[in-house]
Amino acid sequence: MEKRKSSGEEDGSGERGLLHTWKGYSCSLTPERLLLSHPVLQAALGSKHGVLLLEGGHVYSFGELPWKQTSLTATSAEPILEAGLSGQRVVAVAAGSFHSGAVTEDGGVHMWGYNTSGQCGLSGLTVVPNPTPVGIVDSETTPPQVVNVMELACGEEHTLTLSTHHEVWAWGSGCQTGLLTTIFPVWKPQKVEHLAGRHVLQVACGAFHSLALVRCPTTSQDTRRPPLDKCGQCHQLLYTMTDKEDHVIISDNHYCPLGVELGEEGEVRQSTLTSPGRGPSGKGLRNSPSEPILPSYSKSPDKALLSPTIPGGSPAAGPTQSKDESLSAAFVNDVEKAQVAEPDGDAPIVEQDPSTPQQDATKPAGTGTKSSPYPNEQAVKDYLKRLSDHSLAEQAKMSPAVHRPQAYSDSPDPFTSGPMGPTILPAVPVASALNSLVASCASAVGERVASTYEALSLRKVMSYYYTAPNPGAAEGTKESPQERIRLEESLQGKKSSSLGDIREEEAEGLSRRLSLPGLLSQVSPRLLRRCSRSRVRAAPLNPSDVGENNAHLPSLQTEVWSWGRGQEGQLGHGDVLPRLQPLCIKSLNNKEVLRVAAGSRHSLALTAQSQVFSWGSNSSGQLGHMESPSTVPRLAKMSEGIRVWDVAAGQQHTLLLADGDCFQPILYYSGQQVRENQSSEAQTGGYTQQPVLLPFCMNLGYVSCVFAGGQSCAALADRNVMGFIASLHELVSAERKYYCRLTNIKSQVLQPLLSLDNLSSFLGQSCCGLLQILIGHFNRVCRLTGQNSVSLTSLLRRTRDIKGLVILDNARVFLDTYTEYCSAVGNFLVMGGFQALVKPSQDVFGKGCDVLLRLVESTDENTGAAELLLSLFYLPTQHLQEYSRLLLKLATCYEVNSVDYQKLQDGCSKFESLALRMKRKRKEAEYTAHFWKSFPGKMTDSLRKPSRRLVYESSNKSLTLQNAGRFSVNWFILFSDALVHAQGMVPYKSFFSTHHVFPLATLWVEPIAEENTVLYGMKVTSPEETFTLLASSPVEKAKWLRSINQAVEQALSGVGSESPGAAQRADPPISRTASYTFYKDSRLKDATYEGRWLAGKPNGRGVLKWPDGRMYTGSFKNGLEDGFGDYAVPNKNLNKTDHYQGSWKDGKMHGFGTYRYATGEMYEGWFQDNMRHGHGMLRTGKLNSSCPSVFIGQWLQDKKNGYGVFDDITRGEKYMGMWQEDQRQGNGVIVTQFGLYYEGAFSNNKMMGTGVLLSEDDTTFEGEFSEDWTLNGKGTLTMPNGDFIEGSFSGVWGSGLKISGSYYKPNLYDSDKENKHKHRAVKLGRLSVPSEEKWLSVFEECWSRLGCETTGQGETSRAWENIAIELTTSRRQHRDSPDLLSRSHHKTLESLEFIPQQSDPVTMESFDSIRRYLIKACDTPLHPLGRLLETLVAVYRMTYVGVGANRRLLPQAVNEIKSYLSRIFQIIRFLFPGLPEDGGIIPEVPNSQKMNSQTADPQLESPRPGRVVSCSALLLPVLLPRLYPPLFTLYALEKEKEEDVYWECVLRLNKQPDLALLAFLGVQQKFWPVSVTVHGEKQQIQSSTKDACFASAVETLQQISTTFTPSDKLQVIQFTFEEITQEVLSLLKKDFLWSMDDLFPVFLYVVLRARIRNLGSEVSLIEDLMDPCVQHGEHGIMFTTLKACYYQIQHEKIT
Repeated sequence: MEKRKSSGEEDGSGERGLLHTWKGYSCSLTPERLLLSHPVLQAALGSKHGVLLLEGGHVYSFGELPWKQTSLTATSAEPILEAGLSGQRVVAVAAGSFHSGAVTEDGGVHMWGYNTSGQCGLSGLTVVPNPTPVGIVDSETTPPQVVNVMELACGEEHTLTLSTHHEVWAWGSGCQTGLLTTIFPVWKPQKVEHLAGRHVLQVACGAFHSLALVRCPTTSQDTRRPPLDKCGQCHQLLYTMTDKEDHVIISDNHYCPLGVELGEEGEVRQSTLTSPGRGPSGKGLRNSPSEPILPSYSKSPDKALLSPTIPGGSPAAGPTQSKDESLSAAFVNDVEKAQVAEPDGDAPIVEQDPSTPQQDATKPAGTGTKSSPYPNEQAVKDYLKRLSDHSLAEQAKMSPAVHRPQAYSDSPDPFTSGPMGPTILPAVPVASALNSLVASCASAVGERVASTYEALSLRKVMSYYYTAPNPGAAEGTKESPQERIRLEESLQGKKSSSLGDIREEEAEGLSRRLSLPGLLSQVSPRLLRRCSRSRVRAAPLNPSDVGENNAHLPSLQTEVWSWGRGQEGQLGHGDVLPRLQPLCIKSLNNKEVLRVAAGSRHSLALTAQSQVFSWGSNSSGQLGHMESPSTVPRLAKMSEGIRVWDVAAGQQHTLLLADGDCFQPILYYSGQQVRENQSSEAQTGGYTQQPVLLPFCMNLGYVSCVFAGGQSCAALADRNVMGFIASLHELVSAERKYYCRLTNIKSQVLQPLLSLDNLSSFLGQSCCGLLQILIGHFNRVCRLTGQNSVSLTSLLRRTRDIKGLVILDNARVFLDTYTEYCSAVGNFLVMGGFQALVKPSQDVFGKGCDVLLRLVESTDENTGAAELLLSLFYLPTQHLQEYSRLLLKLATCYEVNSVDYQKLQDGCSKFESLALRMKRKRKEAEYTAHFWKSFPGKMTDSLRKPSRRLVYESSNKSLTLQNAGRFSVNWFILFSDALVHAQGMVPYKSFFSTHHVFPLATLWVEPIAEENTVLYGMKVTSPEETFTLLASSPVEKAKWLRSINQAVEQALSGVGSESPGAAQRADPPISRTASYTFYKDSRLKDATYEGRWLAGKPNGRGVLKWPDGRMYTGSFKNGLEDGFGDYAVPNKNLNKTDHYQGSWKDGKMHGFGTYRYATGEMYEGWFQDNMRHGHGMLRTGKLNSSCPSVFIGQWLQDKKNGYGVFDDITRGEKYMGMWQEDQRQGNGVIVTQFGLYYEGAFSNNKMMGTGVLLSEDDTTFEGEFSEDWTLNGKGTLTMPNGDFIEGSFSGVWGSGLKISGSYYKPNLYDSDKENKHKHRAVKLGRLSVPSEEKWLSVFEECWSRLGCETTGQGETSRAWENIAIELTTSRRQHRDSPDLLSRSHHKTLESLEFIPQQSDPVTMESFDSIRRYLIKACDTPLHPLGRLLETLVAVYRMTYVGVGANRRLLPQAVNEIKSYLSRIFQIIRFLFPGLPEDGGIIPEVPNSQKMNSQTADPQLESPRPGRVVSCSALLLPVLLPRLYPPLFTLYALEKEKEEDVYWECVLRLNKQPDLALLAFLGVQQKFWPVSVTVHGEKQQIQSSTKDACFASAVETLQQISTTFTPSDKLQVIQFTFEEITQEVLSLLKKDFLWSMDDLFPVFLYVVLRARIRNLGSEVSLIEDLMDPCVQHGEHGIMFTTLKACYYQIQHEKIT
């Protein structure tokens, strides 16, 4: 806690919290000061006693305390300590008429005093002498929880508490408790259910009524309060509208499915809102869930008389009705039973208090059936006494009768239906329901409904809402003026207080009658006209946004709820009925009530605008406005300029704390005069007509709050310690005054202006929108000020410390709100809005605009309306200096090095700098507005923008264009967002024919050095132009440079430029982010670019959009697309979009990318100069699993050129061969889904020339072709059996051939060797494309990625640099979008950053590291090698899958793999030059230690000279697993026939038991196993045993099918031999060397038992792809054995 200057603790304690008490308001009055040990924090006054809360939590009582046991303390002038509360840390106290309460820091409640009505909440005691804890427990929760309390209020017979959850709890007696019970007293605290779920801010208790201040629920939460036109329970529409062909039916036939309540005899009855006269369910209309049920009225067609409807359904007969009937009409439930609240919490109708004067009983009464449960008036009185008056005698003594206005006896009152009949509540505002209905109808069915309304008469419409009564019932009754006005008041939803009040408003009511919805034909056009008015009227003058959501600021959106006895009108509902449950006082909605107070029989509400509303008893003038009582809230009459900020209410008086001309608070008193006579008894006499100033108030010091109770008053004051208190009061007073001024502007200026119908025509479209925005921001400032004012006032009433200053803690909210507001005013000014408002202002306020003069506080009557409006709207910005001054004044009260001083100083400087900035902004706006007035007309419209401000302009010839024409005039205007260059010719100086706008965000300016002979020059660069400007002098040059650079800097930083120091940088950045629309460039004309720039060119990431819908998103370099980007081009014919995603270079598609065409085609591959160029794949047709065709291969300038594979899925053909100019040209192969195979020459996209054609059954033709599948010329046709025909052929294959030639049957002439030779000569592959010439473009791209122009030509170091760049780029992309790469890929990338050390020649160690590096490189597509491998796998699968799975393609498929290996190995040798050629040897480095340790014989080293390097050993492990499925499929197809023979044999032989099979295969008996181990147990081999011998070897051999590479498969064969050997060794128990004769039968047995399905394919694959270096070694011999077994099994004969 900071100490203030020279304010010692003792000194401070004597200066703060001084309490003064007095009674009455006489001039000679001198308040007494209570001398206490500590400062007083709070006081509470009862009827004749008081309670004080002192600093430290001590509680004292004074006055008459009859509940104390001893006579000494029964009356105490000196305050006595309540010892029972010592050590409890009390935080709040309250006093009722004869009891008191205290709230402790932990939320506990202590009560003491009289408890006759249960007001202390302690059962069994009539008197509670000392503070006793009262337990408040919420039993609805499980487990039950203790309720913590933060506020307490006490009445005469009841107590209310406000919990920390903002719920109200009550106990005591009477309807003022608001509890759902008729059994009183209530000893145990209970929740006031009707307020549950609402956020209650404060509670107050009168003698027999209660008030609660409730925060309005926000719209989002407000689901529990349906609109007026919906049912309060089921939320369905009460009125439905059906549109028939020629008319509209409006129906109110709504039955609520939810509302069920107990009826008279206990039966369940629907609580619906229906038309009266609909049987037992007919009940009153209801305004909202917060209001009680209203009785329905019926209306005769020609009379305006209202009468209550009897529950039985027949309408009442007005004054002629019997009193019994009228009584039954008022009571809905059986009075003997407890009243049950409706589900939505509506209060039941309650009878009026008997003490209320009623209509004279002698009025004539009609005869009728007696239906009332009450035999006479006495029964009614008895019931009412039980219900709401537990101490009638005491009340009569305390409250004098209200004088009945004469009007009650003048004429029969339709609102009182008989002697002692009930006073009915006003009816639902039919007008509002009708108007809302009309409005909704009009919007729903438009003019049709409007015209239908024209035809509806009053009788028709009203019959929907009122049931026609018996015509004779109201015979002869006339409509009195009072009745008429009461009807209108009720229709308008107004609460009238009494007939006296009505008379005052009679004239207003009569005039208002014209606008009532009598004939709807008059109403609907008005409503429709209102709907069609300009939108400017919709400016929200009471917005509920700003700061309302800010938790640190108090809410201004509040409601006041009241309940209890209302015989004096103290409930404020416009009647004198009691209310059992809380009910919202509608007339106080939107009044921003921030505090309520309750006297004995009157109530007060204090608003944020420092006004006081009062209602209830006015017997002593305590309401402060007139003699008669008021049943609705009315403003207390205060002198102008008096702002009330605290209120207190006693028994018959009101005490107000207010601001006057100075900021020291003043006191006003309104109510009964009290004089002390000699016998020290207070005597009453006289009272105030309106609040009077208490003359002594200036002597009390700075009063912070006031209290009242009984006849007493009290004020809590502080002395001005070192000016701190005065400064604080000055701050709060200034804020209240400022808020009142703002609300006056809103109500006296904005609302009248906005209500003008033709405002939009005065302002024009643009200014209308700006005015909307301006008013929105004005409302935000207003709302924020109001909230701050309320917050400061409550700070003054409580802590009087700067700790809770919202203006410091939430300075950012204030600064932002004011900044936005100032911009809105400036924008409106710049667009000439204030000038446009002059005419409407004079229409509304007259020529002199006195209202504006008064609000601006100006005395100069010659000031124009525009200047006055401008001053008015700039008022808030001037208040910022006031904040700054007052915060500085507060700061001077603290020591300079204290934290609080620093805090205040910071706040002061923030507001001061904002004020200066706002001042500067205002000057800029005024300068700009003045400029537009004098600017040449045509350009104004195009250049004038709300946010644009003038910075500098060259009308003084300060700036000219270099090399300008002799007769041209150039004018440069620098705005806050653009540099404008206007040009014209000399004779027309005032007329500029053209102008161009250069946005500042894309403007670069630099000075030209003087030595370049250009005097005072500046080079200006924009995206499409560069020009030189010449200044007239060095000063002008510096000025223009600084101005342009600062403006550019501010344009780039946006709003932030207004922060201090933003424009201090010398030059704006050369690289920046901005948006620009091109206007010149032919390629980019009208395109908009948004992204990074560098010195006038797009550079970096950006988005480029063309008007025709084209869009590029990606990287730019030097103004052109470069790098990775997305490009979309709309195809208008197909209504779809072409989409390219990939690499760009110099503004063109270049590199790898994917192009999705609108036609459904998709190309994925390489581009060059916007064309498909290089390797790529094109899918045509729809992009689904079965596209009609796919081409993969080489492209040249957008055409297929070179080797490629074309899969024509619709025709079931696949072409593999050469292309030229999009046509098949050269050698190629075609296979079809029907097994046809063609290889040969193609020309002009056809089979043309020599070729070989084979069908599925091996019929072969070799010869000339002229068209697809068309034979034409010489050739040889060979049959599957070897017969052949030589000659000339013509015709289409498969549809009859014309042949002229010789037929040969070679097997008849075995001696004819020539023909046999010819037959065998058809060798496939000769006419296909050689493997080395396939996929050249794929390898070329890999070489180019490594930086080589052609294959093998380049530098290794540069290749490694390129690899490093690619990997780094990929890693950066991964960092930007982590989802692109898997985690394992990311780790692979990291490991690839380490390049293996290369030695020349390569050693075994470095070879291993190279091998590991290659495995990783080939594993990621981000590495050039990995990318190459991925592409090769794609093309291979594309070639040999599907139709390409043709057995005749096997040799080509094998050769293609071999060519891949050799070509990849070439790249690897380029990267690692130290590697030997394919088949070369890496010598082992001789290790002398190793040699010595092993043996000294050098001859033993010779078998292992080193390691053979082969491309297959190095690359097959990474390549073959990916190519295995298509390759193995081809093998299986090729070997299908012989494998079927082999498999049949395997199945047959495997039926034999082990021993029989061994014997059959000729295995020597010594190799037959005797026993086998199964699950650890040895079992003898029986003659029937099967699959037991050599089981481990069999299992090992079966793994051959799970491996991919030949080396892995050979490894498996080796392991199998080792397993066989192990088993034989364990059998023979001695060393043993195999001979092939012994080994072969055993191995044959293992192969048979292994049951390998495609063994032939496995053997062929190993044979074709085996490393040549292992063919003659151990592996080679083992493989030969396996191969021999395969052939042996095929030819095995079973005898």
